[in-house]
Amino acid sequence: MSGADAAGGTAASSVGDGRRRLALAAVSGGNFSQLGARILLGAVVPFVLLDFETTEATLGLALTGMWATYALAQFPSGVLADRVGERPLVLAGIVGAAVGTALVALSPTVLVFGAATVVLGAGAGLFFSPATALLSRLYEERGGALSVLTGAGAVAGAAFPAVGGVLAQRFGWEVAVGAGVAVAVPAALATLLFVPSLPPANPDRDLAALVDPTRIKRILSRPPLAYTTALAVLCGFTFQAVSSFLAAFLVSYRGVSPSTAAVAFGAVFGISAVAQPVNGRVSDRFSRDAAVAVSVTLAGAGIATLVLVPDLVGTVVGVVVLGAGISWPGPIQARFMDRLTDAERGYGFGLLRTVYMFLAASGSVVTGAVASTAGWPAAYGLVVALLATCLGLLGANRVFGLGL
Repeated sequence: MSGADAAGGTAASSVGDGRRRLALAAVSGGNFSQLGARILLGAVVPFVLLDFETTEATLGLALTGMWATYALAQFPSGVLADRVGERPLVLAGIVGAAVGTALVALSPTVLVFGAATVVLGAGAGLFFSPATALLSRLYEERGGALSVLTGAGAVAGAAFPAVGGVLAQRFGWEVAVGAGVAVAVPAALATLLFVPSLPPANPDRDLAALVDPTRIKRILSRPPLAYTTALAVLCGFTFQAVSSFLAAFLVSYRGVSPSTAAVAFGAVFGISAVAQPVNGRVSDRFSRDAAVAVSVTLAGAGIATLVLVPDLVGTVVGVVVLGAGISWPGPIQARFMDRLTDAERGYGFGLLRTVYMFLAASGSVVTGAVASTAGWPAAYGLVVALLATCLGLLGANRVFGLGL
């Protein structure tokens, strides 16, 4: 262990349980704020489609731009967290997301809307890699802690659409989106008050590492990390397809009102908020892969139900099962962290998260384009097929004892 690692480890171990819990709550609140601002955009898509008189493919492109920019920010934010500490980056992510959210709310045209979503993605992209690295330093049981972090995002996925749908119906989607800015204020204050400023994990980190092909290749070509990245891409594509277009799908394909679709959309993420910490503990106690396999199976079954089973029963059952299925983030993040050392977590996880999220960001534009040209059953049928592929990879690793 290097001197920096030792110093960081000593500082983390000196943080008492009470302060650790406050830090977990504050960082999770930050995730609630920045992720909620992005998830809300998917819930107001039906309103934006009508207001700008545009297509699912066009909005899918805008949302892919947001998520792709968010992904590209993961790597530099992880490297900077290694060098200067996680806390400043966590705070910058919360504030940056708030600025981007305000710009989206003020957008007069779909072109400006698309540009503003890129700003939102860039600001929010500073948050998650440093937040994950910070909690991984504070907690030995990473699956549980990281599932609380991702679960807070799932709570945001329930609360923001449910409230935003009502606001959008009564006052317009701009007001609904703008309300997300207010949520960032207490999140930023909590970060300032309760998140400890640990010594940087690697203060000597050379920023040239961002463009060092040898270091990048060393991380990406490590078989267990490459395998986990493939799982993350498939799950992430599904998340993009659901978070961007589930509300529009419910309005167009199942015939519900936009406000009801927003509530159902929120219900998916509300159920996910309960399922994620549970699945994180399952992954800590039994197996990361078993936890991911269960969630992937449920998500596929939920989407298939929404597409194939008619009437209220299909909607309710599909929403519940899909919500329970979107519980893979914690186990997948922990799977990455298990295979990275303390010194490389900021750098390595930031790089890997950039790669898998950038590739998964295509879920928005692909789903929108397929829905526009071939219909919703084809669009979400593709998602189910990708989840089946993920399940096949998990099975192959276990059956053939690949040790990935």
